[in-house]
Amino acid sequence: MTQAASQDLTARAGARPLDALRCDIVGPPELTDVVTAHLRLLGAHTTRSDDGAGSGRAVLCGGGFGPVEAEVRWADPLGPARDAVAPPAGAAPGGPGPGSVHDEATAQAATGVMSVHGRRDGAPRGLGVDYTATAAGVLAVQGLLAGLVAEARGGTAGRVTTSAVRAGLLAVSQYAAAEGADEGEAAQLAPGGPPFTSADGVVFELETLDPGAWAAFWRALGAPAEALRAGWRPFQFRYATACAPFPEALHTTVHGAAWSRIQAAAAASGAEVCALRTLAERAAEYDHAPPWTLTPYGPGGLVHHRQVPTPERPLAGLTVLEAGRRIQAPLAAHLLRLLGADVVRVEPPGGDPLRGMPPACGGVSARWLALNRGKDAVEADIKSPSGRRRLRDLVADADVFLHNWAPGKAAQLALDADDLARVNPGLVYAYTSGWAGRIDGAPMGTDFMVQARTGVGEAVRPADEPPAPSLMTLLDVLGGLLGAEAVLAGLLLRERAGGRGVRVDSSLLGAADALVGPAIARGARRPGGFRRPLRTADGWVAPGDGCAAAVGAYDVGGLGTGDAVRLLAAHGLKATAVASDLAGALGRDGHGAPVVPDPWTFG
Repeated sequence: MTQAASQDLTARAGARPLDALRCDIVGPPELTDVVTAHLRLLGAHTTRSDDGAGSGRAVLCGGGFGPVEAEVRWADPLGPARDAVAPPAGAAPGGPGPGSVHDEATAQAATGVMSVHGRRDGAPRGLGVDYTATAAGVLAVQGLLAGLVAEARGGTAGRVTTSAVRAGLLAVSQYAAAEGADEGEAAQLAPGGPPFTSADGVVFELETLDPGAWAAFWRALGAPAEALRAGWRPFQFRYATACAPFPEALHTTVHGAAWSRIQAAAAASGAEVCALRTLAERAAEYDHAPPWTLTPYGPGGLVHHRQVPTPERPLAGLTVLEAGRRIQAPLAAHLLRLLGADVVRVEPPGGDPLRGMPPACGGVSARWLALNRGKDAVEADIKSPSGRRRLRDLVADADVFLHNWAPGKAAQLALDADDLARVNPGLVYAYTSGWAGRIDGAPMGTDFMVQARTGVGEAVRPADEPPAPSLMTLLDVLGGLLGAEAVLAGLLLRERAGGRGVRVDSSLLGAADALVGPAIARGARRPGGFRRPLRTADGWVAPGDGCAAAVGAYDVGGLGTGDAVRLLAAHGLKATAVASDLAGALGRDGHGAPVVPDPWTFG
């Protein structure tokens, strides 16, 4: 990227909390590219080199701040999870070790990403994008920003370490929690799912959150009544299970309908459809927008520091008010809580209905706990005047207000940034959306629709396979990571801008761009047939990215997984067992739900 282009991107990201800071970055590009790009967008002057080491390091200093250092590795020893109260009986401590993980393929294998992503296909599959490395880079930037926020608030900044393994475990945390629950899944775990293909060859995704719209869509196309009834539950829970084994009759139904008829059925029913875009189509409209924007507002004023932060809890004394549903916003707030903030969820009267989503641990949804344990909660009906007054009262004492409501809802309820600035002019107002208003005529801003519209469905599959969005919630998780990163940048900007409030916007579209950007940069070409695990007698092994072709020359089908890994190692080939037991090596929380290790170590 030219210097002029870099300056333009930085300007479009909004205000720059890292102005006057410099950052020296060393290490492999796979682990440091995201760190470099995001710190540069935030205003830091970066220099980088590759010293041949297996990990990346970034040191920020200047602008009145002492050095703050982050290290990002492929794997590192994992300490106990902060929320775990009972260690796993008989489990080997530490999770995947440094010796078994050395690149993206082995990180996906060891953390269970391959297992979850492969559920629709009935066997582990690797993602064609560098998902764990991208997420680890965002986690490293979060650690650096959190340290600077702590220092600006009178504390001391520590050294932070994260890894692709920690990022991968975080990405599968909801699936691991469900696997270790007291009861079974609400929907069957079996191969199957979208996308669909029309009679004229259009591959598309379908989305609706309404069972009535689902039924009306399929009736308009003439689907058998029993098939549409049987298909709703696996379709509804595909976000949670990463598969959707609905009746083959539904695929047969759309195979017999032209795309124009399918579009008409969607429009009449209230469901939405989106044809899968190619990487080339995404490249043609790619605007290189930053993953978030930061916009200061208000006159500024004194920011009260209620508690001195510590290196382990850099956000201690800050309050985050979260009004989020599903994954994106709740995950962002979860990360802020792990960094020491007090998080208060705003839930509808009667509480968040997702608390009861099966499977449960101790009477509470295991998936809900994965994103929301440790948060306080208040109930407020924001559709009523009294509920909105209650919310404004809470905002008055908060540092951050975070939500992922539908587009336009905040303004409709007079709860947008300008409205809440009258209550708290120093508020960091964070909106985690689907599209960030960047694409005209965009469909519903959910994970799978954004994957379909932005070419992710093509990028995650090798070149010799048809495109298909992952049923693992790739963008919701990465979007939550970007949302937390944006909030941290907003908090730092507030400290450096005299207490001015800051609006921060992030999106699932920004997460999609982070994944497809490298493919677009190399000419919208998809990867070849790599990251395909090999079957062993008792499991699967995943070869490293650099030796996949050579590993194919060895027959490991009759060997146990451990023996297969040792055989390949004896020939100088690196491979890792594919994790299938997601919950077995994890600690448990007070409800008995599995807990993944914290994403960072400070000290």
